[in-house]
Amino acid sequence: MAPVLSRSITSASSMASLSYSPSSSSLRNSTKKVLNLRNTTFLQQSGFKNRFYCSGLKWKVERKRSSRVGVRCEAAVAEKEVPETSGETYEYQAEVSRLMDLIVHSLYSHKEIFLRELVSNASDALDKLRFLSVTEPSLLGDAGELEIRIKSDPENGTVTITDTGIGMTKEELIDCLGTIAQSGTSKFLSAMKENKDLGADNGLIGQFGVGFYSAFLVAEKVSVSTKSPRSDKQYVWEAAAESGSFVVKEETDPEKLLRRGTQITLYLKPDDKYEFSEPTRIQNLVKNYSQFVSFPIYTWQEKSRTIEVEEEEEPKEGEEPKPEGEKKMVKKSKTEKYWDWELANETKPIWMRTPKEVEKDQYQEFYKKTFNEFLDPLAYTHFTTEGEVEFRSVLYIPGMAPLNNEDVVNPKTKNIRLYVKRVFISDDFDGELFPRYLSFVKGVVDSNDLPLNVSREILQESRIVRIMRKRLVRKTFDMMQDLAESENKEDYKKFWENFGKFVKLGCIEDSGNHKRITPLLRFYSSKSEEDLISLDDYVENMGEKQNAIYYLATDSLKSAKSAPFLEKLLQKDIEVLYLIEPIDEVAIQNLQTYKEKKFVDISKEDLELGDEDEVKERETKQEYNVLCDWIKQQLGDKVAKVQVSKRLSSSPCVLVSGKFGWSANMERLMRAQTLGDTSSLEFMRGRRILEINPDHPIVKDLNAACKNAPDSSDAKRAVDLLFDTALISSGFSPDSPAELGNKIYEMMAMALGGKWGRLEDEDEASAGETSTVSDTSSVETSEAEVVEPSEVRAESDPWSD
Repeated sequence: MAPVLSRSITSASSMASLSYSPSSSSLRNSTKKVLNLRNTTFLQQSGFKNRFYCSGLKWKVERKRSSRVGVRCEAAVAEKEVPETSGETYEYQAEVSRLMDLIVHSLYSHKEIFLRELVSNASDALDKLRFLSVTEPSLLGDAGELEIRIKSDPENGTVTITDTGIGMTKEELIDCLGTIAQSGTSKFLSAMKENKDLGADNGLIGQFGVGFYSAFLVAEKVSVSTKSPRSDKQYVWEAAAESGSFVVKEETDPEKLLRRGTQITLYLKPDDKYEFSEPTRIQNLVKNYSQFVSFPIYTWQEKSRTIEVEEEEEPKEGEEPKPEGEKKMVKKSKTEKYWDWELANETKPIWMRTPKEVEKDQYQEFYKKTFNEFLDPLAYTHFTTEGEVEFRSVLYIPGMAPLNNEDVVNPKTKNIRLYVKRVFISDDFDGELFPRYLSFVKGVVDSNDLPLNVSREILQESRIVRIMRKRLVRKTFDMMQDLAESENKEDYKKFWENFGKFVKLGCIEDSGNHKRITPLLRFYSSKSEEDLISLDDYVENMGEKQNAIYYLATDSLKSAKSAPFLEKLLQKDIEVLYLIEPIDEVAIQNLQTYKEKKFVDISKEDLELGDEDEVKERETKQEYNVLCDWIKQQLGDKVAKVQVSKRLSSSPCVLVSGKFGWSANMERLMRAQTLGDTSSLEFMRGRRILEINPDHPIVKDLNAACKNAPDSSDAKRAVDLLFDTALISSGFSPDSPAELGNKIYEMMAMALGGKWGRLEDEDEASAGETSTVSDTSSVETSEAEVVEPSEVRAESDPWSD
């Protein structure tokens, strides 16, 4: 690079004396070097100040303290602006057959969607005609009422959908059906918005321009016959599912001419012919997806009726048939089958009306029909939100909880039916509109602003959806709070019996709504063992010196009433909440406080009741300090420590948990988990502290044993049994129930030995047995002395003569 720099500057002026020394050149960066110019006259004569450009390079002049002047190359790349070259513009191309294949096979999840899309198109056509007829009444003519009729033909495998809407001209037919993803409804809305005098009709449904092609989900061929009131001719559009082209022709058959509107005929595929050509199936789809379309929808159904006919009276048994002239005519009833049009969308969308216009019976009837329920709802709310997000909704609290317990943890309950402009979109949500703990709420939501995917089946995650969810949850809490504050207390009692677990689950999963959830909670307490009370009632009944909300978690109400933890609190008239359901303790721990009152578990250490006598407490601790150490030495690692209790009055001892571990109730629940981890049980299990009651006789006896006979085996056995008993009474599970049973048997034998005259009876029985044995031995001896005479005498026989 040095020769290039030398040539560039030398050519700039021949008057300069330039010296370049390699030693003074330093590579500052990969492209930076310094030239030392001894003569500054060169720079001044050349007109250089601070920067200059030479040979496409940018140079910076640096004046140093010495006589030298440095020139730094700041850029080794030429800074000439490269002129932008104008490229060629191309338009996107699409392979029509491939695009149609994607629409048919990849866009929709269920084939039955085709009927919803085609009915929505028919509804849009009727809406357009109704809107345009305001300024052009001649468009209505005498073509009949605005309606939709659907007729299925099982024999021929066809479904025909006819509407009396605006219809299409030939140009509109080619433009709308021949261009994929072009929505005629969207174009119509855009034109109306440009004309401010006309405004916009929000009842129009279409927006993507692909709904019509959903017909090819079930049809191998589609025929569209349409007649516009602005055209004298009727045209037919035909296309096959596998074809990339379509045919448009004029209708010449007089029998197929329409007065106005559009008729779509689907020639079903062999696989779908039997399902979607069944009239009952078509009617059910209409009721599910298009129940609340604002125009009447009629389906072709088979019906039956009873008619009376005259027939000749048949002869009775044994009678001869009468001549024809003498036979009597008798009227008989017969069932006759016939086909006729039946209205499929009788139920009206009550959410489109104001709440003042709807009666309570209408809300209940709508609830039963929409959700197939037989019980009246416990409560309902009807509201409309405006502003950033606009939607209408009617929400219900069912009269009974789901029979399947799995629905408690399953957010996909299909209880919320989402509509867009009165057209059913979906009821399959995974927590988008309601959290899991409110999955029992049923209702309908209708909005025009929802972000849907093209198939209109999936609700996309967006800010609008989050706002809707927040408002729906808030309205649900308002409905539940109104139910809690109503005069009829039985309704809320029934609600809590059915859905109390759901609300408690909200304490765990939704910390943002704790302020709305806590007033709804209900519990039994030491002062209200028959009726449930709220936290507001508890706080209202608190004493002046009470600074906490006390609770005890157990497995049943009976065990809570007899727990030793309650003794001192009951004496001081302090109310304690009973948490008897498995979810209760976790829910309360997530709340932590309510109205600036902390929740305190009375089964854990360091229980402060607020009115202790510190002097007496200190003296008692000093008196029993040796006993506590002695018991701790006997129990070893079974307990973390032994201390004098503040909560006992009648029990000798109790086993409490540490502050930061599981309580006895939580430990029991975690052990019962199907997929529980034994290692985590040992890690999370809180330390156990044995608290003794210094006023109990057993503790006083042990204190004496500790002082007088600390090595007594009986005293040690008593301590072990005392610990095991406290373990059970405090709600813990013994490690070895059989060993505990043997200890109890041994102590029972010691306590009951010699009572009720058992020893005297045993002595008499043993004396009787001794005499019997002596008599038996004497008899045996006498028998041994008897000698039988022998017939054979020996020579040495002394008894011989």
